Amino acid sequence: MGKRSTKENKCAYQLAREAAGLTREQASEAMEYISDDRIEKIERGVLSAHPEEVITMSECYKDATLCNYYCSHECPIGQKYIPEVQIKDLSQITLEMLASLNAMEKEKNRLIEITVDGKITDDERPDFEKIQQELRDISISIQSMQMWIEHATLTGEIK
Repeated sequence: MGKRSTKENKCAYQLAREAAGLTREQASEAMEYISDDRIEKIERGVLSAHPEEVITMSECYKDATLCNYYCSHECPIGQKYIPEVQIKDLSQITLEMLASLNAMEKEKNRLIEITVDGKITDDERPDFEKIQQELRDISISIQSMQMWIEHATLTGEIK
């Protein structure tokens, strides 16, 4: 039986493993090709996890947030383009998505006006940036919904 960690600042991978109730040895056995030594080094920040390892950990630990965490915090491309998404209640995700879609509905005609000529002028820029933020909000809501579905599938809430 493995030792219990008392470390204060645990990384996302360690927190997910512990939430799954697994020791490093048990996790290594379940994942087959990732040794408990490698898991420890990833959790301590000595080694970086490979994308395929993160996918395997996410499935093994039944934690859909690990892939988003990796992309938004560790992958250089993801850090630039992937926002961090948290799992929320389905009702909260749905309401946020509907609010974002409603806001965008109001801006749809303005977006057409701005982009019809293929140019964004200085006087159009503030409205365009506002619309761009609303589109980001919709994207985050969609990603949050996808993560909720993935999590519910992994944990058996959706079969």
